[in-house]
Amino acid sequence: MSLRAHAQSVLAAWVAPTAQEELLREEFLGHVDAHEDAMWRECVPGHLTATTAVLSHDGERVLLTLHPKAGMWLPMGGHCERGDDSLEATALREATEESGIPGLRLLPGPLALDRHRVWCHPPHSHHLDVEYGAVAPADVEAVISDESLDLRWFPVEEIPELSDEATRRLARRAREVLRSS
Repeated sequence: MSLRAHAQSVLAAWVAPTAQEELLREEFLGHVDAHEDAMWRECVPGHLTATTAVLSHDGERVLLTLHPKAGMWLPMGGHCERGDDSLEATALREATEESGIPGLRLLPGPLALDRHRVWCHPPHSHHLDVEYGAVAPADVEAVISDESLDLRWFPVEEIPELSDEATRRLARRAREVLRSS
């Protein structure tokens, strides 16, 4: 199965927890149906991406990166690559690369959807973000990558102001999934 077909399957099966995310789910499906290159950065109007909230082993903290372009504390995430065979693979690869943490365990997902303006194609395009959660092994140290200005653990309920509501929502949902498993 191609990554595009996999994304169509994931989005078609996902039950959106809010009316707003149901509209996004429908928008994302329509975009993937309409654009052969919807999975790739080259898709000018927008492209699917995968983001992962990396939680501490106990679910109390979330690892955030200080994103150099956005200037905000955000979860790990990024573009699909040709070698990725699923959105889950993209989410896990990006989280591992950006956190430097081996052995992350992906939680069942997706947990949320988010659409936001980015700078991939000036003046702008959009990331159609499919969001996941992952759990780090106990007693691991994160290693800052060249894709980040800083990397820090924050309590899930104390994500800094220099972030956004999508990050807070994803961290809370990931913690809920971890606690219920």
